[in-house]
Amino acid sequence: MKVVVDADACPRSCLQILQKHKQRWNYRLLTVASVDHQIDSADHIMVGRGSDSADWAVINNAARGDIVVTQDWGLAALVLGKGAHALSPSGRIYEQQNMDFLLEERFWKAKHRRAGGRTKGPAARTTEDDQRFERSFLRLLELTTSSDRKES
Repeated sequence: MKVVVDADACPRSCLQILQKHKQRWNYRLLTVASVDHQIDSADHIMVGRGSDSADWAVINNAARGDIVVTQDWGLAALVLGKGAHALSPSGRIYEQQNMDFLLEERFWKAKHRRAGGRTKGPAARTTEDDQRFERSFLRLLELTTSSDRKES
């Protein structure tokens, strides 16, 4: 099993949490980021500056049963379509049932911004965000390992 991280917009604290659990849960931690981001990882894919370069690398490296960490709702939808799990750095577990709503919200916000409107950015990261991310991540790990045992 792999944990694939869209590291262009992933907080360092999330990467530290993923690193912390890597040995115990025995997963490969693969980070993907553009050349503009300095990621200290033995298993890292560096991509060009293209707007979707990191997204394509994440999609191409994710497989059924993997966990992908991203805050990009469109990328999360594609990952779910491959049978992988998707988790945001804020701890939201993306599910197929709410994807249509999220993508529609993304569409309307982008349309509003193109028309000159402003949307609210993310709030400052808190300790509670890190704790929620870790709880959700551990829940997904338990889910994926229990489903692996059932398939065996």
